[in-house]
Amino acid sequence: MINAVNDGVWSGTWVAQRLGLELVGDDELKDLLGLALRRNPKRAHLLVSNVLGKHVPQSPSVVYGYGFALGRRVRELLGAEEAREAVVLGYAETATGLGHSVADGIGTAPYLHSTRRPVAGVAAAGGFEESHSHATSHLLLPENPGLLAGDGPLVLVDDEFSTGNTVLNTIRDLHERYPRDRYVVVALVDMRSPADAGRLDDFAREIGARVDLVTAASGTVKLPEDVLAKGQDLVARFEVTHPGARGGAEFAATAAWARPATDNPPPTAKRLDLLWPRNLPDGGRHGFTPSHRTRLEHALPAMAARLAEALPTGARRVHILGFEELMYAPLRLARELEQITDAEVTYSTTTRSPVLAVADPGYAIRSRLVFPAHDDPADGPGDRYAYNVAGAGFDAVVAVVDSRADTPQLHAPDGLLAQLAAHTPHVSLVVVPSYVPDVPERHAMLPEPLRGPAFSSYPPDEVGWLLQDLSDVTLEAPTEEREEAIQSGGAHYAESLPVEYQPSEQYQELFHAALESTASRLAQAVGAVTELVLAERSPRPVLVSLARAGTPVGVLMRRWARFRQGLDLPHYAVSIVRGRGIDANALRWLADRHDPRDVVFVDGWTGKGAITRELADAVKEFETSDGITGFDPEIAVLADPGSCVRTYGTREDFLIPSACLNSTVSGLISRTVLRADLVGPHDFHGAKFYRELAGADVSLEFIDAVAARFPEVVDAVDAQAKELLSGDREPTWEGWAAVERISEEYGIHDVNLVKPGVGETTRVLLRRVPWKILARAGAGADLDHVRLLAGQRGVPVEEVDELPYTCVGLIHPKYTRGATGADGLAVNV
Repeated sequence: MINAVNDGVWSGTWVAQRLGLELVGDDELKDLLGLALRRNPKRAHLLVSNVLGKHVPQSPSVVYGYGFALGRRVRELLGAEEAREAVVLGYAETATGLGHSVADGIGTAPYLHSTRRPVAGVAAAGGFEESHSHATSHLLLPENPGLLAGDGPLVLVDDEFSTGNTVLNTIRDLHERYPRDRYVVVALVDMRSPADAGRLDDFAREIGARVDLVTAASGTVKLPEDVLAKGQDLVARFEVTHPGARGGAEFAATAAWARPATDNPPPTAKRLDLLWPRNLPDGGRHGFTPSHRTRLEHALPAMAARLAEALPTGARRVHILGFEELMYAPLRLARELEQITDAEVTYSTTTRSPVLAVADPGYAIRSRLVFPAHDDPADGPGDRYAYNVAGAGFDAVVAVVDSRADTPQLHAPDGLLAQLAAHTPHVSLVVVPSYVPDVPERHAMLPEPLRGPAFSSYPPDEVGWLLQDLSDVTLEAPTEEREEAIQSGGAHYAESLPVEYQPSEQYQELFHAALESTASRLAQAVGAVTELVLAERSPRPVLVSLARAGTPVGVLMRRWARFRQGLDLPHYAVSIVRGRGIDANALRWLADRHDPRDVVFVDGWTGKGAITRELADAVKEFETSDGITGFDPEIAVLADPGSCVRTYGTREDFLIPSACLNSTVSGLISRTVLRADLVGPHDFHGAKFYRELAGADVSLEFIDAVAARFPEVVDAVDAQAKELLSGDREPTWEGWAAVERISEEYGIHDVNLVKPGVGETTRVLLRRVPWKILARAGAGADLDHVRLLAGQRGVPVEEVDELPYTCVGLIHPKYTRGATGADGLAVNV
């Protein structure tokens, strides 16, 4: 190991004496760390790791060994079972190689590191800022969008753990997207101040997860009150004395270093082709799996042998120089080379971080090379640095870069290769192919939402429909024919539409009577669920109703937010189809225009919870396929009689008048349609606008009647919302259990043919072939419309004691084979 103590002098002495710093802690701390200065408004001193392989040339076996040993300790901490589920996340740029090594030590953990290099077409799975850094934007760009979506331990690796801000901010951001029970923070050194020591435990309690810390050593830096001013003054004095070579914009080294004369052609570096394995990632920017690790292990001996053969005869000191985030590949090459050659092999990497260089054995950065960035960085051109290479007496230097960085700037007269050639007699270049994931073809430009009056009878500001208009297509069939078609051809229920039910005069009178009697009750539920959403989900939610039963509720929630809070919330309607999930193109459109974390899905009510589960599965599948995260599948509903969700206005099973009708209470829009010949891969799902039913439309009458009761329920809503926010709202799924029991008791043996609740029972009578209706004994006016519809269709109503719902609709056994199952296809029983 190359020690941090040179000629008996610790490499932090120069800074410690001039700034009055004191490094205290474990005995090995000064072996691991030196000190340097940098221009930074938040922290003038820099802890320089002697075993990281960034600023200080070091034996690659030492660098790799420290990370690998930390990984072994993590595996012991987690135990074999949890270690198998772990994912490792490293920080760019300094800890990319360390994180890789930790993942190797764990053994089976896939690895991802953050990056400052955006890649066209690769969706970000997250991002964060580094509070103390001069360059702060970190992106997470996994090729597999599901890499971070598991619930196993997440291991976060950085070079040092000081304030903890970067790591805790990362965990907080990722925990919102991918909550899990356990995190492990890994660093070479724990350098927290006494004031920061308790933050980790407090944070763990805050998020309700276990957070462990694993480090190689611990200590702290004791700082005088005026340390920042002293450091800035010291840096400024050295800048004046030794101005930077680029107009004084950066620090210059006080040790020997030079730029080749720019009017002379630069020396030519010897290019080496090590035959890097095809399609093997060059690092963890897009993920590095155990199988990738196995491929690399198999290829390393041959690549190192080619490298050894290319070294100059008699070379005694060989340095492998990696490139910014590309730390792991050159580290493993250097370590393999170290095993097969008699030369002393060291390793470090270039960096974008400007640090003052002082030619003093008591200072950690003794020389510095400055050269232009050579990988077309996203934040524009700038200087890059290689430390402690100039004047180190290397016989050969091998620069290892990825192909993205093999540019004219690399080979320019003032580029990295020319700078190296001024300080070593032999310079070689190894180019590792930059790994770019296969990006699926992006979806075509999606249209803007459809709005009334061109599509639907709602005003244009009330709702935007993320649907395509299929009004000119004949899709309707009589109920019996439709179910027979499904049964005979295995067709999906969403490929056709039932004939719209035309209510009789008597039924319309029932609707109006029900609306009059329930308007206040509905207004209270609307207010309560909206206040829950504003309090818990987002202060500026984007309401996304599940067409079409959720759409009137979404309109009412939007109106409450404007009435009570003065908010003008966006509201869209999207399609969800049982067995086929939510419209992925609609989610893409929403993610392109809104923060997915602000989206709140809205439905009218829950039955047994099938759509609740469907949405959860669909969102998870969408995250995996598209890499877009943040959508919360928790549905907000007006009524939750099945106890399936946490966000609701009431759990009572009562008549919601909008359930009594079809399109004529839902903006004259049909059920949604998903059929391959009508809906292409880049289309929204479809629906029809029944303009011809305008004379029977009561959509706005329903909305206006409920909204008119808002002023009289304000106090009741405030009390109900307060009670809900403080109470236990965890779903019990008791409705699902009741449906299973009813299915068995009545010999149906298929929960999909049991439709619980007033709303679902109404749908059975309007759209399906009902067998019988179960009504809770003593149910009153809430079932008047159900009794009327049942009488019109000759369906018996059977009163049942202790029914958990007000009523339950059972689909006729005669059409069991043609009824739709959990996947939306025919059920054969």
